[in-house]
Amino acid sequence: MTSTTQSNLNVPSQAVETARSLRRLYFSRAGFSIVWIILVLALAKTNITIATVLFIIYPAWDAIATYFDIQANPSSANKTPQYVNAVISIATTIGVILALQKGIPQALIVFGAWAILTGLIQLLLGLRRRKQLGGQWPMIISGGQSMLAGGSFIAMAHAPNQGITTLAGYAAFGAFYFLLTAFALSKTIKAGQATTAS
Repeated sequence: MTSTTQSNLNVPSQAVETARSLRRLYFSRAGFSIVWIILVLALAKTNITIATVLFIIYPAWDAIATYFDIQANPSSANKTPQYVNAVISIATTIGVILALQKGIPQALIVFGAWAILTGLIQLLLGLRRRKQLGGQWPMIISGGQSMLAGGSFIAMAHAPNQGITTLAGYAAFGAFYFLLTAFALSKTIKAGQATTAS
């Protein structure tokens, strides 16, 4: 229903450019998550050093991706949620580094808290961008699911056999939703091109 509504609207050229930038970013984020999952499943179980590095770079990448998200939006847009998200992700990266010195359970708790907070921000951003760009329902669902996953990470942190592979499913769903949103934004871009042509 969102795509039908969006195609019937005149899409401003600025919104089209934002949609293009976000689509590229979402494809990049999905690609990163897929590579991260492959490395986790292939190497992290047998190499603690690789597992530690992968644990740290996931929230660090989110901070970098948030910077590009900020750049993708017009200067007039309210970027407070993205700035908050970037600060949280940087703090989480530092928190994971410190927590890993105590053990995997502590790192999972930090990761879980991060997933809850960034999921909430993603949910709010998706709701706001839905009116402007359309095609945001995967991000809205992903934000809510991230919050639930974060809670489960905290709850299961001290259960037996919990490690970085626990996070692979979380990253896989993230990649899936980023891909869905990227494809959904293509409809906004096409609608904008049709508006320009007419």
